[in-house]
Amino acid sequence: MKHIKSIETKHHEERDAFFEGLRRLDRRGFMKLAGLSAGIVAAKSLITPHSFQLVSVADAAPSARPRFTFAYISDTHLYKKELNDRFVRSILRAVDDVNRLDPQPDFVLFGGDLAQLGKKEELDLGREILKAVKAPVRMMVGEHDWFLDMGEHWRTNFGEPQYSFDHKGVHFVTLMSVNEKDFWTERGMTPEERMQTVAGLDNGVQSRFEVGAAGREWLKQDLAKVDKKTPLIIFSHSPLYKYYRPWNFWTEDADEIQALLKPFENVTVIHGHTHQMLSNQIGNIQFHGMLSTAWPWPYAPEGLPSLTVQMNRADPFSNFDGCGDGRFDVTAEGLADKLYNLWDRDPVTVRSSYLASKGKKDRPAATKLPSY
Repeated sequence: MKHIKSIETKHHEERDAFFEGLRRLDRRGFMKLAGLSAGIVAAKSLITPHSFQLVSVADAAPSARPRFTFAYISDTHLYKKELNDRFVRSILRAVDDVNRLDPQPDFVLFGGDLAQLGKKEELDLGREILKAVKAPVRMMVGEHDWFLDMGEHWRTNFGEPQYSFDHKGVHFVTLMSVNEKDFWTERGMTPEERMQTVAGLDNGVQSRFEVGAAGREWLKQDLAKVDKKTPLIIFSHSPLYKYYRPWNFWTEDADEIQALLKPFENVTVIHGHTHQMLSNQIGNIQFHGMLSTAWPWPYAPEGLPSLTVQMNRADPFSNFDGCGDGRFDVTAEGLADKLYNLWDRDPVTVRSSYLASKGKKDRPAATKLPSY
């Protein structure tokens, strides 16, 4: 597929260049510019955009050089482009974002739910678009990719859904975390009915997600070969903690997975599925939830991890508000600083030091508007 730069990307290039220029200013120069901007706004009685925070830009100065960087794109939920080209435009924008990073990331993680209904044409469309990414792409499967044909076409396109690799001193594991117990055979469901049921998330028919006994044994055998001082980064589509069961923001055997990870000194788990900024720390394990390019989910009414700095409510008239992509800077210790590239808002960085200190250090700026 010939790569076409999205119109949204073109409109945002000047803004990106402006913010990059701000990052290169020293403190005195920045404060002078900030004061000038505030004076212009006051003189003209202008209302600044709801997410524009000059202080957060000042705090965005780069820290020590990371060991390496990888980017992410997640939860694109593609239909056939004839049915919904909005989601196609969103993934094109994300690809443009990643391709403009300088320096380029070591690789790009795709965080799952490439398709909406697991159809061949949806998965094939996503595969063709992701071919335009300059950096190598690592794939993770989501439930929307799987339950039409139980992963047959996913394997054809991308290989096995569970695998590990080593990169610059860090051991990475990609887990298949969206297995479900069989609810469809006894009910005589067609593959389409099974897929529609799983896509619903909050029904009373399907089971909760799990890595499952076979997956846990695979993980146990994989980690047995890894030194306990080696940093671990785990990719999981569903959160490997128990957030909110009625919406299936949940992994049934999360406690058992955490027990396998507990002996290691530094562990980071990166998950998709929830379409929102999420931060959590359980024992030695840091958790980061990824943004979606398709739509933002509201926060659940209970179970939200206390370290989460909540996004404010998305603008229902903006296709991109509350969506985005991002980057992970892996530190010398093997932990990850997370940059959320929120479209139509300022970026937000959640540092590993914020999680490790239980919120006492490097807390991201909270929104002044209600969350959702």
